[in-house]
Amino acid sequence: MEKYNDKLIDAINEYKKYGGKDDVKIHGKSYALVSTRLAYARRVLGSLLDLKTTIIHHDDKKVIVQVDAYISDIHVSTGLSEEYRSFSKINNTSALENAETSACGRALAFLGFASDSVASAEEVSLAIEQQDRQLQTALQELEKVSHSGNYQSWITKHKSMLEKTKAANPIAYDKFKERFTELKSNLETKGVLNG
Repeated sequence: MEKYNDKLIDAINEYKKYGGKDDVKIHGKSYALVSTRLAYARRVLGSLLDLKTTIIHHDDKKVIVQVDAYISDIHVSTGLSEEYRSFSKINNTSALENAETSACGRALAFLGFASDSVASAEEVSLAIEQQDRQLQTALQELEKVSHSGNYQSWITKHKSMLEKTKAANPIAYDKFKERFTELKSNLETKGVLNG
């Protein structure tokens, strides 16, 4: 056990020393690539590291994958990931692979291969893309509002998502608000809303 502990510490130290140069900056915060985490773990630990993938759930809508990390047959961490098949064109055909990659990255992060965050650059990028897609959908729906009742329904439907976006991604929210203000003004001009 002491031998694998020393190797794990060596691998984490090497990652901390050199791995950050490959990090991706998103909104000013550093996120590691899963491939970088895995490369440093394999470089030092080699075949002592075993990553075992388990498909927890899969159907036509989503996939949930768990990756358990073992060093010399001793369980040391777990990572989980959920992917929705409808999220993107890539997920239509590769949701399982994306979920496995994310779960692997999380297992390695929980093991100590992390920069500022357990979330990987890939996970954060997908989350931002999903959030942007939700904002664009909300704006498209707002353009179709035909009376004040529709508008109130639109507000009720999107209120929670917009509050979360405002808190988590103020830059995206500000861009959304600019377009929202323009669309709302158009609805008022058309007489759909009463100012």
